Amino acid sequence: MAIKVLIVIPCFNEQASLPTLLNVLYNSLPVENYQIDVLVVNDCSTDETKLIAKKNKVNLIDLPVNLGIGGAVQSGLIYAREHHYDLAIQMDGDGQHPPAELKKLLDCHQKTAANIVIGSRFLNKQGFQSSVLRRIGISYFHWLNKVFTGKSIYDSTSGFRLFDCKALALASKYYPDDYPEPESLVFFSRAGLTIKETAVNMIERQGGKSSIRSFGSLYYCIKVSIAMFFSAIRKI
Repeated sequence: MAIKVLIVIPCFNEQASLPTLLNVLYNSLPVENYQIDVLVVNDCSTDETKLIAKKNKVNLIDLPVNLGIGGAVQSGLIYAREHHYDLAIQMDGDGQHPPAELKKLLDCHQKTAANIVIGSRFLNKQGFQSSVLRRIGISYFHWLNKVFTGKSIYDSTSGFRLFDCKALALASKYYPDDYPEPESLVFFSRAGLTIKETAVNMIERQGGKSSIRSFGSLYYCIKVSIAMFFSAIRKI
């Protein structure tokens, strides 16, 4: 029996990149032994994101208020759990995660049975590596995650992630609401989930604007560091 997989694409104002992403994604399907569906989570966009999703006939959650990236991702993960998917894969709506790389996450999960598989830019150091400033921040979160969990996760800010049933059950109950990726790894580690990284190639965002810019980068580091600390001491 084919393994049911839901691709969760959280989107806020991604009209510039979403059409190409969905087109490339559908051209990369099917994948042998997997039944793969696509879900767009429209996080109250003010552009044509919702219309594009409808025109492409994908599953759609149209949030009535902006929940932020964490709330949008959790909405998709809850949908996956309630519709009995075996796996969910988070993929950014800005086009940074090429659909051709999906198979690498599925293969890693098949080989390791990890609860979480992260697509990492930094294992093979190929493809888009982000700016110098961001790489410094990512190195910092690698160090901080190791302090809190004892694990080395080199691309802890990657939003290219596979969740199995156990991870879906946990994330449906709690998932960080803002800048969730580094904090969620502390939470999942403390809950006893296994986390693996697999090398992928990423590309630059294909349109729109990042939510983390200039002064926002400092705010992001401070906020996420505090959130990781409280996740490390919170009772699960």
